Amino acid sequence: MNDVKETMQFDPIEVQVVLERMYLDGEYSQEIVSETIWSMEDFWAKYEDWELIDMTENKVVFREYVDDISPLLKTNGYFGISSDGTLTIFNGRPQTSKIIHTFFQLDMGKLESKKQEELKKGIRIKNKDRYVEVLETFKHYTLDKQAN
Repeated sequence: MNDVKETMQFDPIEVQVVLERMYLDGEYSQEIVSETIWSMEDFWAKYEDWELIDMTENKVVFREYVDDISPLLKTNGYFGISSDGTLTIFNGRPQTSKIIHTFFQLDMGKLESKKQEELKKGIRIKNKDRYVEVLETFKHYTLDKQAN
């Protein structure tokens, strides 16, 4: 009987695997790969650090929360200020670039002119530490909505 089990062949299963990555800055990326599953045990082991989001007969969706900023921010992200005084992340320098994410409105009256100039020119975001540092610095200048 054991000889029969050992010689049984199972057809591999072909599935589409969707890998979603969620970054600290709110950015999201998606990678789609084709997998041939020879062993379900091996397949689940390969993605054990991922959260299963959805599964159908031929598609599996996993999500991973990445404790870092997105590749987009590392490459071209700048903190700046929008026309209404909101702390904003831009794809490139603030004056001419697309808004990626907005945070909170700043009280420009409390903000020193040097910091205002830094934001107008754009503060480069190269890594997670810089991202957190800038957010922490400017959250002290949040506009108090109740003052109006």
